[in-house]
Order: sequence, then structure tokens, then C-alpha cells
Amino acid sequence: MHPFRTHTCGQLRKEDVGQNVKLSGWVHRKRDHGGVLFYDLRDHYGITQIVINPDKDFFDEAEHLRLESVVTVEGAVVARDGDTVNPDIATGEIEIDCQKFHVESEADQLPFPVNQELEYPEDVRLANRFLDLRKERLHKNMLLRSQVAQLTRKHMTERGFTEYHTPILTSSSPEGARDYLVPSRVYPGHFYALPQAPQQFKQLLMVSGFDKYFQIAPCFRDEDSRADRSPGEFYQIDVEMSFVTQEDLFHEIELLTVRLFKELSNKEINAEQFPHIPYRESMEKYGNDKPDLRFGLELIEATDIFSNCELKVFKSQVESGGAVKVIRAEGVADQPRKFFDDAEKFAKNEGAKGLAWIALREGEWKGPIVKFLSEEEKAALAERTGAVEGDALFFGAGDRKTTNELLGKVRVYLGNAIGLIDPNKAHFCWIVDFPMFEYNEEEKKVDFSHNPFSMPQGGLEALEKEDPLNILAFQYDLVCNGVELSSGAVRNHRPEIMIKAFEIAGYDEHTVKSKFPALWNAFHFGAPPHAGIAPGFDRIVMLLADEPNIREVIAFPLNQRAQDVMMNAPSEVTEKQLKELHLQIKLPPKVEV
Repeated sequence: MHPFRTHTCGQLRKEDVGQNVKLSGWVHRKRDHGGVLFYDLRDHYGITQIVINPDKDFFDEAEHLRLESVVTVEGAVVARDGDTVNPDIATGEIEIDCQKFHVESEADQLPFPVNQELEYPEDVRLANRFLDLRKERLHKNMLLRSQVAQLTRKHMTERGFTEYHTPILTSSSPEGARDYLVPSRVYPGHFYALPQAPQQFKQLLMVSGFDKYFQIAPCFRDEDSRADRSPGEFYQIDVEMSFVTQEDLFHEIELLTVRLFKELSNKEINAEQFPHIPYRESMEKYGNDKPDLRFGLELIEATDIFSNCELKVFKSQVESGGAVKVIRAEGVADQPRKFFDDAEKFAKNEGAKGLAWIALREGEWKGPIVKFLSEEEKAALAERTGAVEGDALFFGAGDRKTTNELLGKVRVYLGNAIGLIDPNKAHFCWIVDFPMFEYNEEEKKVDFSHNPFSMPQGGLEALEKEDPLNILAFQYDLVCNGVELSSGAVRNHRPEIMIKAFEIAGYDEHTVKSKFPALWNAFHFGAPPHAGIAPGFDRIVMLLADEPNIREVIAFPLNQRAQDVMMNAPSEVTEKQLKELHLQIKLPPKVEV
């Protein structure tokens, strides 16, 4: 017989009754019923109940053994009585009558229980991540992550894509987030950079004649943590295609995304061909460029209605070129005053001075601003918004960009507060027609707004003749349930367009040639039209698993301060290591408090 197991803890069934078996695993739970000891033994595959009778010479050892110790047991498979069958586990119709018992590894006192989903400080969980991963929820998340990777590779290969691996040690890029730098021992004073994305390499593969590329690629960015973004490193499903249009790429990504969500979740998908929303329309209707389409509550333009309004805050914004926007929330007019006060409190916490509102109830318009509105303005609002008895209106006023952003957040708040957001839905869309450039207020210059390697709509002629801030690009984002899953673009593949685009953003020809020498050279030797995208692998798993925080779908994530508290990273290095790398450490001066 095998020294550790003949079966796994999730394998045995009623038809196995009578067999003598050996199982190994972790002590998940332990119960003493009238002197008989019951173990729930757990491994990667499931749980099996073990029965240890008090006449066994190992009973005392088993009774005092801590949870999460690793044991090997041997015994006969026995059918459970009808009232003791456990329908919640696959092995619930049988148990093992334990005849032999061996402790493989004894556990110390646990820092937190593994057999319950209790809240514990994040750093405690991450310092003991190997324990955290034993919990059923996280264990399932890691298995789901593996399934997403396997299905992605299967699907992409079936669609004619080939997986290629791109370098990890590369050069620093002047665009994007901060790089992680790696000092060179051989070339003192020189540094590699870990790739923020395989952007240039996958384009070079297209120039090399490879037609359809994909890779589940590791990426590294020195940026702050968010609930949907892990600091330090992440993975993306990197895709590039030659001789394709934007629509061709959309079709391929829709096929992959729909398949992942259909086969690995029970979520209702809004469409197999995702709607397209221009960037500026998204900002005006939803207040951001990653709209959650599972509910309505769209932002409605009302600026023109209040050109002569007695309410000074509205009128002043109209006169100064600002905006007044309104959200219609159906059927909430009878909510208690606290509902409206809480909404206003949320808006103030987001930086607003207030949140005006009106409730249509009992045949009247009620709310703090109603007395300032004329009958004509009320009628215009009712017609514009479609508001009827029982509805409420929420207003924002200020410069257009700020007002849209604020009401976009209020929209999501109200969607949650009213209960409009269905977690069982996955609603996708493409955000398209991003501006090629934007104005950088801090530096007082024109910058790239999205991806510097994109093809401008209108090509070189647009770059030479149009106002840069009016030029749109063939750039797009894939969004699901308010989460940006991916950014991509039809690439510029002509050197003269590359030079002109970077010139508008303040980079001279020498900078382009020195910072992007490979692309610059490659584009002079026949580059095909190509397009790409890179859906966030971790974010897809997060949505499939219904997890609000991306760290819950990563095996060994950094904490919010970009630290690995389990492996003690980042850490100091020895003087010998620094000397080999020709480096000296100069710490910032300590600030006395």
C-alpha cells in the first residue's frame, strides 16, 4: 500500500464501502461525541470524515492534536447511517473507521482559524498566506485562476494564436508608470527595467512576421495599490494581431471573454457583441470611462434649463461655462430623509459642497431647492428627465469635468443604495474614440492621453492640420461592471507618424530614436498594420470570483504598501552585494516629529 494515500479526501463514495484505504491530509475539524472522536480530514480535493474509537491506542494522541496538523490514517470505508449523511460534501455518505494513525507534521497554535471565514488584519493574513490559502474560498479562487489560464490558452490556440514569451529584463520607458529598475553588475551605472507591459516586443513580433500573438504576461509597475490593482506586479492576457481592423480585434476578444464567463461562471452576459460607447459620451452619461451598465441612473444634461434660475449656484455655473447635470432615481421619493442626507454626505466626502435633490411625492415637488425653481423650470426638468410621481432628482453643478466625475460617483452610490446592482450580471462595453492628446495643467503642455503608440484617426494629416486636443485615436478600453479590464489600440506603424505624434507631446526626434530604437528601426523595414490589447488577467479572475479586492485572487500578493510581509521584501542587501553592483545607498534625511 502507498505510504501516504490510496485515495484523496474527496474521492471515496458509497460504492467504496468495505475497502481498506489510506488517506493523508490536514485536520480540518475535530469533534468529540460521547467519547468517539470525529475528524474532518482535508486535502486539496475535499473532506472525508474519520471516526476514531476510544479503544484505539492512538486515541489520546489524536484527541490532543491541534487543528491543521498533517496526519495519515488507514481504515475501512463505512456507510453512514441515514440521519448522519452530510449532503454538503461529496464524501458525505461514507466515513473511515480509523485503525492506524500517524502524525506527519504537528501544527503549532494557529494565528487565525482556517476552517472559518473570519475577518483578520490583512498583514496577519499575508504574513501567513500559506495558511490563508488553505481556506475554502481562497483555495477555490486559486483553482479558478488556473482554470482561466488553461481555458485562455486553449481558446487562443484554437483561434489560431501562438504563445510567445517576451523578455523580463528590458529598457526603461519614458511613458507610463514608474519602472522597477535592476542594476547591472557588468555595466556599472546602467540599469535594466522590468517591463510595464510587453508593448514594444509584441509589436516587434508583428514586424517579424508572426501574425497572431498572445501571452499571459507578467507586468511590473511601481504604482500605488487599489482594490482592483495590485501594486508591483500583475498579469495580463497580452494580444497582438497583424492586418486587422479595430473591429477584427473586438471580435476576437469578445469570443474569449464570453467563453470565459459562460464556462467559468453563472453570470448573465448583456450581449455577445459588446456595445460601443465613445469616450466623451461615457464621460457625459456616466461620469467616467468605465461605466457600470448593470443599472441606469444616467447623467442628464440640464445646463440650458437653468440659464435664468433664481438658485445662484446653478445660474453662476451656467454663466461661467460650467454645467448642471441631474440623475433621475425612480421610485425613491418616499425614502426617509436620512436616505437623502446620506447621499449628500457621500457627495461631500467626495469633495462636493453639497448635493441638491428634489422628491416628487404626494403630487408635489419637495426638497431644499424647490422654492428657487419656476414652474417653467420644473416642467422642463420633468420633460427632460421623464420624472414622475415617486421619483427623485439629484443635481450636480460646477465645471463640467468635475461635475461629471462627482455625479458619476453619486450614480454608483445610488445604484448600491437602491439595490440596482445585480452581482449575477456581467455587462460589458467597449469605450472607443479616446482623445489622442490631453492638456497637462501641471506642466502646461500637451501630453499623450492614453497610449503613445496608437494610430491617430486621420493619420498624419490629422496630426499636421488639426488642433491636437480634437484628434481622436484608434484606442479602446474593455469594461465590465465598472471595472476597466483592458486597454488597447490600433498601432501606429509608420515612422513619420511616430515622429509627429511625439513632437506634439514635446519629444524631439532624437528622444524618439534613443528611447524607442527598436520600433524606430523596425518601422523602416516594412511594418504591417497591427492592433493589440491586454485584458487584465487578475481582474478577470476577480470578477469571475465575485471578489471586491484583487489580492483575494492572487496567491502571494503584496500588501497595500507594496510589501511582502511573508518573505520580508523589499529588504536591505549586504555591502558585498552593493559593491558588486557599484552602488551606494543614500537614504533621505529623517524627519523629526
